[in-house]
Amino acid sequence: MYGSCTGWFRTGAVAAAGAMVLLAGCSSAGDDGDEKPSAIGRQPSGGRPYWVNPEGNAARQVAAYTRDGDDRNADLIRKIARQPVGEWIGPDNPEVEAKGLTEAATKAGREALLVLYNIPHRDCGQFSKGGAADGNAYRAWLEKVALGIGDRRATVILEPDAVLHLVDGCTPQEFHEERYDLLEGAVQRLKQLPHTRVYMDAGNAGWHTPDALFRPIRRAGIADADGFAVNVSNFQTTAVSTDFGKQLSGKVGGKPFVIDTSRNGNGPYDGGDPEENWCNPPGRALGEPPTTDTGEDLVDAYLWVKRPGESDGTCKGGPKAGAWWPEYALGLARDTK
Repeated sequence: MYGSCTGWFRTGAVAAAGAMVLLAGCSSAGDDGDEKPSAIGRQPSGGRPYWVNPEGNAARQVAAYTRDGDDRNADLIRKIARQPVGEWIGPDNPEVEAKGLTEAATKAGREALLVLYNIPHRDCGQFSKGGAADGNAYRAWLEKVALGIGDRRATVILEPDAVLHLVDGCTPQEFHEERYDLLEGAVQRLKQLPHTRVYMDAGNAGWHTPDALFRPIRRAGIADADGFAVNVSNFQTTAVSTDFGKQLSGKVGGKPFVIDTSRNGNGPYDGGDPEENWCNPPGRALGEPPTTDTGEDLVDAYLWVKRPGESDGTCKGGPKAGAWWPEYALGLARDTK
């Protein structure tokens, strides 16, 4: 029923100040063949400007498989570990976390890809429920994120599902006005930063039409954003997502967009309960690697916003939302053409 259901980030994994020191200290990983997490290595430059976190879950899994002598599975997970993925900013230490991530990316000569997912009443009490306690708490959190980013380069995906849950009725009516205000304010605050690009989440091609979406995202402040994001945490193909994005773009002043290709290699799942086809569907595959060379004028980038291998929630045998699930990660890598 609910199109993205992002799966919340690893709880507390990067929120602590000590973890930020670790991140900043390992940003210049080499390609020396040592399979420590910090030796995953960088992507080539050019159309791949985003930072690869050498201490991510996939990198750690590569290291674990390598220590165990499991080279086959290490090679499979390396397909994920070598790609830049979204860094979901946590609720507790947003300034420290945003600063550590953007500093690490800057040291590596790259750009941080950040995801902000802390809107009040997030995910309507489902697998990824939570968010800031109220509007004032959200504004305070966002201000700390902005201070942490500062003048460093970052691409921000703003609040997956937030607009969509206004459209589909999942978010109660009494919270609508506040949410629109918070999203508009978030865009305006982030765009005060000199080198930050902001893409507002706009759902996916399997969950409401551009006709149902263009007025809500206008109201949420798309005019001041750099563009919008489609297919976050979902499985719609790149071709379908491109068509969907172009239709929506035409209704919001020609804004460009980015596509989450992290798990769309085999398209959406059409088996089992259709209302839970978004949640840990089997037989999916990694999609196009992250790049800004999309060949489409309106498509600014293919991104891995959802971190492949992290659970959508406690469905189909999965762990809690956002938890690393090596078996699912292996399936994604194994089924990638």
